[in-house]
Amino acid sequence: MSLLLSKKIELPLPDSDIVYFPTFLKADEADYYFKVLKETTPWQQDYITVYGKTHPQPRLTALFGDHNRPYSYSNITMHPHRFTSELLELRNRLSMEMGIHFNSCLLNLYRNGKDSNGWHADDEKALGKNPAIASISLGQERYFHLKHKWKKDLKHKLQLAHGSILFMKGETQHCWYHQIPKTARPIKERINITFRVIN
Repeated sequence: MSLLLSKKIELPLPDSDIVYFPTFLKADEADYYFKVLKETTPWQQDYITVYGKTHPQPRLTALFGDHNRPYSYSNITMHPHRFTSELLELRNRLSMEMGIHFNSCLLNLYRNGKDSNGWHADDEKALGKNPAIASISLGQERYFHLKHKWKKDLKHKLQLAHGSILFMKGETQHCWYHQIPKTARPIKERINITFRVIN
């Protein structure tokens, strides 16, 4: 394991396997990837239907992969673009560090505090049983909330730093929901890259 990944925080939550690495990327590397991905990603805004009402999704997204398999969640079906050289660099580093060949990644751009990602679990069938998900944060720090699906008193929140990575695997997605909530604070943009394996 590299020096950058040697600093790790294991979240002491039951029914989960979550590790947070606050310094996966050096500050200048994180700055570089944020700038390039913000400027070159073909961002899109999809529409979601909640309780019978359709709204624009409160963030911009883009899907990348080394295959043509679509990815569906919340009644949205996305078709992947080919990995860019920058995403391949990050994917290859993750593969070397974690021994997992991620074949897809979903990018989210949170433009301000009004952009968010509501309570959900990454438990779609295409991700298989006990999916491994590596989530890189770039830009503005945002709080990541967790709550247990059945044990209502089990909750946790963690601030995701610029250049950090959150690694979730095991039964986490079966037992926990997570979200990036809205905030009224005036904040800057954040990019989140979630690498995953689509079967």
